[in-house]
Amino acid sequence: MASKDFHIVAETGIHARPATLLVQTASKFASDITLEYKGKSVNLKSIMGVMSLGVGQGADVTISAEGADADDAIAAISETMEKEGLA
Repeated sequence: MASKDFHIVAETGIHARPATLLVQTASKFASDITLEYKGKSVNLKSIMGVMSLGVGQGADVTISAEGADADDAIAAISETMEKEGLA
């Protein structure tokens, strides 16, 4: 299992466009990937799940992956988070 903590710096938080990109990135991997925020955990491959958390600016989130490609998944998601200016 691999995980990484992120501090969301984007003014709009994880809104529709970056959420879609995160879901698309996560969906490339076989691992189970979750996004945790305020004690709730959702499947990062589910746009509805990600949007339901309402992650805003200043939020601290944890992304975890479990499976054969967990490390690669976390690396790719980290890259997407940074590229999109989320964290």
